Amino acid sequence: MLKYLWTVTQDLFVAVTLVTWMHAVLARRYGKQGTTLHGAGIILGVVASAVLAAVKGNSNKIISSHWNHYIYAFIMGFTLGFIVFSLLAGKRWSKIPLCLCGAGLSAALIFYQLPGVMLYPFNFNTMGEGYLSSYYLVRMAGWLLALLLLVAYSRMLYNCALHIRPLATVNGLLTAGTLVNAAYCFGRFFAPWVNRAKWLKWPVKYTEEAYGWIGSWMMFTAYQSMLFIWLVAALSAACLVICFAQNVRVTEPWDNPAQRRKLRARNRHFRRMACGALAVLVLFTGFLTLVKAYDTRVVELSAPETFTEDGDRILVPMEAVNDFHLHRFEWQTPNGVNVRWIVVRKPNSASYGVGLDACEVCGNAGYYERGGLVVCRRCDVVMNTNTIGFKGGCNPIPLAYQVEGGNLVFAMADLIAGEREFK
Repeated sequence: MLKYLWTVTQDLFVAVTLVTWMHAVLARRYGKQGTTLHGAGIILGVVASAVLAAVKGNSNKIISSHWNHYIYAFIMGFTLGFIVFSLLAGKRWSKIPLCLCGAGLSAALIFYQLPGVMLYPFNFNTMGEGYLSSYYLVRMAGWLLALLLLVAYSRMLYNCALHIRPLATVNGLLTAGTLVNAAYCFGRFFAPWVNRAKWLKWPVKYTEEAYGWIGSWMMFTAYQSMLFIWLVAALSAACLVICFAQNVRVTEPWDNPAQRRKLRARNRHFRRMACGALAVLVLFTGFLTLVKAYDTRVVELSAPETFTEDGDRILVPMEAVNDFHLHRFEWQTPNGVNVRWIVVRKPNSASYGVGLDACEVCGNAGYYERGGLVVCRRCDVVMNTNTIGFKGGCNPIPLAYQVEGGNLVFAMADLIAGEREFK
């Protein structure tokens, strides 16, 4: 769940913010005609995203890096067109070109990120238990919650942008946001060319300096991509603060107390909108910092415990693993491969959950204990302790053992057979 809270937010935040501002600016400039043309661009972007997602989900012929190369070009082109025609907005003939550039830019922004987000639910790991399993539903909940929060944020931001005075303020925020995004796209646009030159070993010795400032900017956008999201978030926060400040008190003339109460109620409405959007913005900040850091943290595996070798067998004292906690062991095979396995006593039982510290789904990422529960380190799935030792899903790969003389006995041959999981 946590993974999709921050990934969906990270993927769509910039697009949602810029498209929302664009809709507000065109609505204020040209009324229904502006919103109609821009709405058509939004619909085009969503439909094209759905088509691309369907094709990508059923084919391996769609290479995202190739598509993105052209999308970056469209984003930069429409950004330039929007800024130029915004400067000429006073001309009567500039209305349609400005609306079309705005609609095209929004369609490209949506088409850039939405297909991947649409495909997330089809890539959730069900652990072989179907789409109604807890594994699937928890991830779906995170995906849906992030989308719902983005919709709520967009609606509140739109209402604020629609009433900020003057229009030039919102237009300036939108222009700054589009330039920030275009700067990022400019760096990513050259990545395929530079990478191809690197693969072809041309120039003879590949260095960032060989491509001058373009190569340096490309590397900067690759390693500092979050900076561009934070810049757009800062612009959004500024927009909301301006909206709040402009509605602290009534500045319009009023003729009677009833009219004044109406104006105060209107101001209170917009202050609440600004505060609501700021609250969601703070929540998004938490998703992209605290939640992301927690979800992507590297969990260190506990140190292997001691055991006794007896010929071609390994003996683990039962009294050392009877505390219902996870115990990890490691043995180096004659081929030099370190094979790990885990042992945990099952609750309300005299039997043990035993398996390799690896599974068929996540490989040899391993398991760790969290709050008395056994958790996969790679996919964060919580194991049912009673099923450890059985094949399937994210369960540890079963490892045979026997009970003899107060020891759990493991055959070295079985560990050698499992070394392929740890190569």
